[in-house]
Formats: sequence, C-alpha cells, structure tokens
Amino acid sequence: MKSRAGVIRGIDQAWDVVDVEVDAPKAGEVLVEWKAAGLCHSDEHLVTGDMVPPEEAWPLMGIESFFPMIGGHEGAGIIAEVGPGVSSVQVGDHVSASFIPSCGRCRYCSTGRQNLCDQGAGAFLKGMITDGTSRHHLDDGSDIGLFAKLGTFSEFSCVAESQVIKVEPDLPLEAVALVSCGVATGWGSATKRADVAPGDTVVVVGIGGIGINAVQGAAMAGARHVIAIDPVEFKREKAMEFGATHTFASMEEAFPKVMELSWGMMADKVIMTPGVMYGDLMALGTQLAGKGGTIVVTAVAPMTQTESSVNLFELAMYNKEIKGTIFGSLNPRADIPKLLGLYREGQLKLDELITNRYSLDDINVGYQAMRDGENIRGVIVHGS
Repeated sequence: MKSRAGVIRGIDQAWDVVDVEVDAPKAGEVLVEWKAAGLCHSDEHLVTGDMVPPEEAWPLMGIESFFPMIGGHEGAGIIAEVGPGVSSVQVGDHVSASFIPSCGRCRYCSTGRQNLCDQGAGAFLKGMITDGTSRHHLDDGSDIGLFAKLGTFSEFSCVAESQVIKVEPDLPLEAVALVSCGVATGWGSATKRADVAPGDTVVVVGIGGIGINAVQGAAMAGARHVIAIDPVEFKREKAMEFGATHTFASMEEAFPKVMELSWGMMADKVIMTPGVMYGDLMALGTQLAGKGGTIVVTAVAPMTQTESSVNLFELAMYNKEIKGTIFGSLNPRADIPKLLGLYREGQLKLDELITNRYSLDDINVGYQAMRDGENIRGVIVHGS
C-alpha cells in the first residue's frame, strides 16, 4: 500500500515528505496506521549526525548506506492488519509505539529490564526485527529503513508485534504518543534511575520534552527542591508549571543557590537532559551533586564522543555515582499503561506538554521551532 512519510536522506538535510510503499505484515508483524507522532530530539540527531555511525563502520554493520530512512519513533496509532501468529493485538486496537522492543524471552526482559531487550540491537539497521527483510520501499523499488524500526513519521508502517503495546481505546492518541518516549524517558530518569526520594534536592539540566518530565517525575516522587536549568525563559516558565521549585539559565548560575538550599550539601540527584550531551557539561553536572550523589545521564551524546570532563578523584572520594539510562530504565510493556493510568487519574500532565501540532507536510517547521526553543513538544497529527 502507499503511504506518505517523512524521510531523511543524509546529514544536514531537511525532512522530505514522499510516497513510500508498505508491504503487508508477515509472521509476528503488524501494520499500524499512525495517528500522532512526537517531534522528539532523537530524530533531530539523525539530521545533525550525532546518532549516525561513521561511514567506515557501515560495512561492519552489514549495510551499504545508513540513509535514506523514515523517521519517527514516538507515536500512537491503530492496528490496521496483523500477520500470522500475532496474539497480543488485533485489527482496530489502539497502540502505543515502543522504540525499545520487548520480546519477553531474552536475559534482559526476563529479569525485568525490558528497556535493554536484545531485539533493540538493530535499531539503525534496515530490515525487520522478525526476519531481516524489508517491508518499506521507495518509488524506485529500493528498500528504506525505519528509525528505531518504527517510522512513526509515516502514515502507515509495518513493525514487529514486540514494538506495539495495546492501550485503552478512549485515551487521546496524542497523549499516548508522548508516553511512548519522552514522558517515560524523563519520568523514569527521575523516579526509577535516579530513585528520587521524598525530601531530595534534585537538579534537572535541560528542559525539553524529556527534561520537563524529569521535573514532573521528581516532583511526583516528593522531592523537596526541584531545580530546573535551561537558557530559554519559556522553558523555565513551563518547568514551574510541572513542579519545579526554582529555575536558572545555567549550571553556573544555579550552583550557589543549590548550595544555599541544601545547606552546603549540594544536590542528591542530578539529571542531565540537555538537547545534546557534550562531555564538557559533566564537569559542573557532577559538581552540582553532593557526597553520595547520583548523576543520571539521559541525553544523547554524539556517537563518536569518547571524552567527558569528570573529576575522578571527586567521584571516588565523595562516593558519587554516574548512571546512564535509556527509556528511563522503565519496562515499556508495564510502565506505558501505568503512566497512562496516572494521566487518566489527573496525576500526570500530558496534554500540557504539547506546544504545537503540525501536519506531516510541516515537519520541518516543527523541528525549526524545536531548535529555536519554542516547543516543549511538537506533535505531528497525521491526516491534518
């Protein structure tokens, strides 16, 4: 079938909206009609090249070219068709995307760490998780890959059953889309990976679609102080609406206030969620944490970056810890429905995260707004 899709053809290129051909699902696969897709910064990392492997690595990965690729990994939609053997969803079900698959059988899934599922290993490779062959093609017949094997910037895409999670049909699909990546990643960074406890002093560095939810998660976990740091005034104002107690334009500006609020002990938890995680940001990031403090690194760094400014003497002598996280260290199949339950009960803000809605044709307008600091989260509404 034909589908319109947002395609990226190379580093530093704009998104191109084109027609693609989508094949019917095979065993263990489903065809999804995506209704909403979040304009997440992770897709921007394809444009900037931060998440693109060096060309010399492509042969080692078994690919001739990383591009072109259908973007989008944050999304929600409706099951349009199911392949043989699919049992968890049926035609007409509303689903959340899960950019981390959950096979339920690998070592990580079976030990409660679905965010590390082995099926996620080929996220940047062309071909399906199920059998390695492609279901998506350009007009010339050539195969095209899907970012995170999802491609929510397409009206339709064929994905593995392990990448969709059934949700209640009365939930707004725009809200469901947000929970599939940004909300879960930020909220989990605070509540799960940082393990924020009542009375903690928490610093969140970078208030975008993920950082705002780290703020929300820290506040919900009972933090005494939630300090939000971002150079954009609009984002600092939004952080206050989501539970921040104090805001600052930079880590340097925040440092003396964190010291004052904590009576010199500094933060219990620091969560790093800037747009791009450059290594030099870790110098002040780790200093903002006190003795025994935890620094959670959530934001994506350039793939080839190998150096970071961390005082190792301070790390050891102050008994600090640095943790990475993907998907907020949550379990997609369990935690996406849980977060939507909190939303239904009015405890989790989702609708308020959406700054602007865009048609697929305006995808580049939406990403420019993100670069300009005008959006907390922009959302593509397919068919609008």
